[in-house]
Amino acid sequence: MENIGIVHHFGGGVYAKQTMIPAGLILSQHKHAHDHLSLLTSGAVIVSVDGVTSKHTATPNAPVVLTIPAGKLHKVESLTDVVWFCIHATDETDPEKVDHELIEEN
Repeated sequence: MENIGIVHHFGGGVYAKQTMIPAGLILSQHKHAHDHLSLLTSGAVIVSVDGVTSKHTATPNAPVVLTIPAGKLHKVESLTDVVWFCIHATDETDPEKVDHELIEEN
C-alpha cells in the first residue's frame, strides 16, 4: 500500500492541508473545536460524520465541498486515489504543530 502524501498551505490565517490518499485507505476518526471545510478535488470517498455516512465523487469540473461541524467525529475512506483538502482558520503556520493545534482528543 502506498503512503499518503501531505502538502501544507498557509496564508492570511487560513490553513489548507492537502492530502493525497491512495485507494482503500481510511483517514482516522477525529474531531475539531471549530467547523472546517473539506474539499475533494479528485476521486471518490465515503465520509462518516458522527456515524452518518455519505459517498462523494469529484469530477474534473465539479469538486465536492463539505462543511464538517465542530465537535463531530469524522473519518474519510478513499474508494479511489483521491486528493482531499481540509481547510481551517488558524494562525499556526508550523507544519509540525498545526495538527496538535486543530485536532481535539477523542
